[in-house]
Amino acid sequence: MKITVITVCYNAAATIEDVVRSVASQDHPDVEHIVIDGGSKDGTLAILERDKASISRMVSEPDNGIYDAMNKGLALATGAVVGFLNADDWYAHPGVLSRVAAQFARPEV
Repeated sequence: MKITVITVCYNAAATIEDVVRSVASQDHPDVEHIVIDGGSKDGTLAILERDKASISRMVSEPDNGIYDAMNKGLALATGAVVGFLNADDWYAHPGVLSRVAAQFARPEV
């Protein structure tokens, strides 16, 4: 089961690397990480470029706010399950997405 994680950001240089590493460290075998950047000017793009091997899709362009950016990410998502991870958040441990997938695989879900 593919899980898409969408991260939207703007001027998130202080935290974006932690987000990317958090998603990349997940032990679930099929994770798509989409990053939508609103045209950051603080070094966010340099960090994302450095970590691009861990990112499935990245868009950097001006947007009309966080919800516009989220909708851009949703339009690109191909996972059976889609979630958002904000630019200053991270997963508590590497098994989070595997646990999510296990719950969605239950017949009653």
